[in-house]
Amino acid sequence: MTSKGLNYIHPDAKIGKNVIIEPFTTIYGDVEIGDDTWIGPNVTIFDGARIGSGCKIYPGAVISAVSQDLKYKGEYTTTHIGNNTTIRECVTIHKGTIDRMKTVVGDNCLLMAYVHVAHDCIIGNSVIIANSTQLAGHITIGDYVVIEGMVGTQQFVSIGDHAFIAGGSLVRKNVPPFVKAAREPLSYVGVNAIGMRRRGFTDQQVMNVEDTYRIIYVQNNNKTKAIEIAEEELPESEEKTKIIQFIQGSEKGIMRGFN
Repeated sequence: MTSKGLNYIHPDAKIGKNVIIEPFTTIYGDVEIGDDTWIGPNVTIFDGARIGSGCKIYPGAVISAVSQDLKYKGEYTTTHIGNNTTIRECVTIHKGTIDRMKTVVGDNCLLMAYVHVAHDCIIGNSVIIANSTQLAGHITIGDYVVIEGMVGTQQFVSIGDHAFIAGGSLVRKNVPPFVKAAREPLSYVGVNAIGMRRRGFTDQQVMNVEDTYRIIYVQNNNKTKAIEIAEEELPESEEKTKIIQFIQGSEKGIMRGFN
């Protein structure tokens, strides 16, 4: 570990090899930081933080602060940051509450400046969240999701794998996997085909998704009828199964289709 002075690092903190800690950073005692992580100046890392290897945390970030949920009663909870994740300037990530007992940001994520991740959020791997997006508590985000800037997301919402959410959106309902979401109120505007192809999906897999959402959204069937038609008329595929299982498990309801 290299500490460049003018820091407060609690002696009980567990800090890995080749960690660089820039000046004016505070690290509490119940903290674990993996190898080869860089922590910039003026960062605060509170008790309960578990930070992986190869991360970069930029000035002004606050990790594992106590939840703003008024129901939090001081129970022991944690915040987990995966490997090779970048947390930019002034990002705030709060620890969990009794609901999930932890807040999680996965591997290879990028949280841009001024993002807020509230208590009990679970964020998957390779997720990009752009500037000033605000995540309320208890949100679940799948892998390879891209959320553009200044998005507001309501508590208990789920966002499926490979979804794309346009900047300035307000997310009040669950967003199924593989979709592009935009407009107000938030609506289906197509399949995230470009993102899927960038991640190695074949043309047939993209077509599987398009065919499924054509029945669910474009033909404007109600949810129950759409699932029934998709299961009867479309060939079996992993993509169809993932979409249907997500929708069936969405007690909060999914975002609307075309206006």
